[in-house]
Order: sequence, then C-alpha cells, then structure tokens
Amino acid sequence: MLPVILKTTDSQGPLVAVIAICVIVFVIILSSVKIVPQATTFVIERLGTYKTTWETGLHFKVPFIDKVAKKISLKEKVADFVPQAVITKDNVTMQIDTVVFYQVMDPKLYTYGIERPIIAIENLSATTLRNIIGDLELDQTLTSRDIINTKMREILDEATDRWGIKVNRVELKNIIPPKEIQNAMEKQMKAEREKREAILIAEGQKEAAIRVAEGEKESAILRAEAHKEAVIREAEGQAEAILAVQEATAKGLQMIKDVGANDSLIALKGLEALGKLGESPSTKIVIPSDLQGIAGLTTTIKEIAKS
Repeated sequence: MLPVILKTTDSQGPLVAVIAICVIVFVIILSSVKIVPQATTFVIERLGTYKTTWETGLHFKVPFIDKVAKKISLKEKVADFVPQAVITKDNVTMQIDTVVFYQVMDPKLYTYGIERPIIAIENLSATTLRNIIGDLELDQTLTSRDIINTKMREILDEATDRWGIKVNRVELKNIIPPKEIQNAMEKQMKAEREKREAILIAEGQKEAAIRVAEGEKESAILRAEAHKEAVIREAEGQAEAILAVQEATAKGLQMIKDVGANDSLIALKGLEALGKLGESPSTKIVIPSDLQGIAGLTTTIKEIAKS
C-alpha cells in the first residue's frame, strides 16, 4: 500500500505547482491593479525614476518594475503651528501662533521638490512672521491682523510654488503679549470705559438741562402771550366802553337838540346836576367868577318858576 500512496502523491505534484503558480500570478496581477480615489493622486516610479502621476480611476502598473512612490491627497489641508516668539519694533516680545491653509497643486514637485514640506512651511512662516512683526509696533501688531495675514500669504505662496504647494490662507490664531503688557492694556481699557461712561453721563445731564431750559422758555413765551392777550382784551373792553359812553352822550345831545331845548331848560338841568353834586360829602362846589352868568342864571330860574 505504501508504494501506491507515494505514486499518487508524485502524480499530484505538478498540479499543485501549477495551482500555486496561478495563485501567485493572480496575486501579482491583482496587486498591479490600482484604483485611485477621488481627490487623490499616485506618483509612479519605474526602476526608481519618476514615470507618471495617476489621476482618479483604474490603473495598471508593471509588476516588479513600477511602484507607487507616494499617495498624495489634493484636498485643502490645515497646518496649525506652535506659537513663535517674535519681537516688535518697540522691543516687546510676544507669542504668536499661525494657521496655514494649503493645497497640493503639483504632486511631482511636492514629492521631489523638498524633503518634509510641512516642516519647511512651518519654518518659513516663523521667519516671515518675525520679519513682518519686526517692522510694526505693539499697537499696530494688535490692530493689523488682516495686513499681516495678507503679507504672510503672499510670501509663503510665492516660496512654496517650487514645492507644488499653494497657500490659500494664513491666519494669526493668537497674539499673546507679556503679562505686564496685558495688565497695562486692561487698565487702559478700564480707563477708556470709565471715560466713555463719564462722557455719556455729562451728555445726558447737558441734554436734560437743555430740555429743562427749552421747557421754561416755552412756558415763559406762553405766559407772555397769555398776558399780552389779556391786556389786549382789557384794552378792547375799555375802548368799547368809552365808545359806548361817547355814543350815549352823542345820542343825548342829539335828543336835546331834537326836542328844541332852550337856555332855561339847560340851566335848570345844570342846577339839578349841581344839587346832586352837593349831596356828596366829598364834593366841592366851585362858584363861578362870572357873576353876570350867575345873575342871568337866577333870572332864568325865576322866570321858569313863575311859569
């Protein structure tokens, strides 16, 4: 039985070898087929030399000759760098950390242009930031973020073109001045707030005083107009009264004239008026100096009495 078993094993050896070879060939072919995802590129080398760059899709490489040197994402990336010590123009040392938004535009330059490009960008951003801040004073540094961001982006973008990288945006994340500067700034801000508060209070008091003065002015004007109106009404009433008296006197004279009154009647009426005046204790009767007038008046009275 043993020879038979050995014979059977010897006959299956070539089949097993063929199967193994087929499996190895299949594995090699399968490993040579590559699918490049979206927003990704593969840098291909042939015998250690750059061959091509694969874009999105299905690709096949020559086994043992071609290899994927680097897989590069074309998405925009963010590099958050540690704070850097910088010195302003007025010799104030502060800590500033930056955030760089970049994107790979040329995979070949990104692969072969520079070793460890992110570290290169970090060092370049640090030196650029020191150069820019060195030309600015502390107050300008705190209020010129947009200017600093724009200058850094332009400088970094120009320098990274040779590396196949485009810098889209640079932001100053934090500007941290020394502790004593922070305390001084807080005191200054507090003083500014108190100043604005005092100004607002003074303006409010001024506005209130103006409103009160305007109210008193309007009240005085209204009182003056009311007094003026009262005086006018009183004067008009007096004028109307005088006019009424004058009209009554004129009518009386006209009536005397119409009835044909003579001198005797007029003299009699005059005596009656004198008699009424004499009844008053505060009335003084003045005797006219014209004695002829008195004699004539007496004769007239006698004649009237006889009749």
